[in-house]
Amino acid sequence: MKLTMLKGKIHRATVRQAELDYVGSITVDPELLEAAGILEYEKVAIVDINNGSRFETYTIAGEPGSGMICLNGAAARCVSQGDKIIIMCYAEMTPEEAKEHKPKVVFVDDNNKITRLTSYEKHGRLEDM
Repeated sequence: MKLTMLKGKIHRATVRQAELDYVGSITVDPELLEAAGILEYEKVAIVDINNGSRFETYTIAGEPGSGMICLNGAAARCVSQGDKIIIMCYAEMTPEEAKEHKPKVVFVDDNNKITRLTSYEKHGRLEDM
């Protein structure tokens, strides 16, 4: 049996661009991808905190250090510039692997610069973490 577990997450990133006339994907600063353990072209789930949209796409690396988060193609219709999103990547694991697994969680500021890296989350408000 395999379990689907959170592998990596970029929490509350700000959408800087939404480009409808582009092949579908999400462009992400590669420094954020690396910190979250997400690879270029890897499947990700996106949650828009502002409007509740949930969808899947794949990542494309943007310019390092740019803080770029850009939804491309059809996904651009699911967000607005300035929205806060959560980018999540999952991995399949055996129950034994899952017991030892710790996800990479990346917290960012309003400019999508890393403010904190963790391997866990706690239930509660952001201010309490």
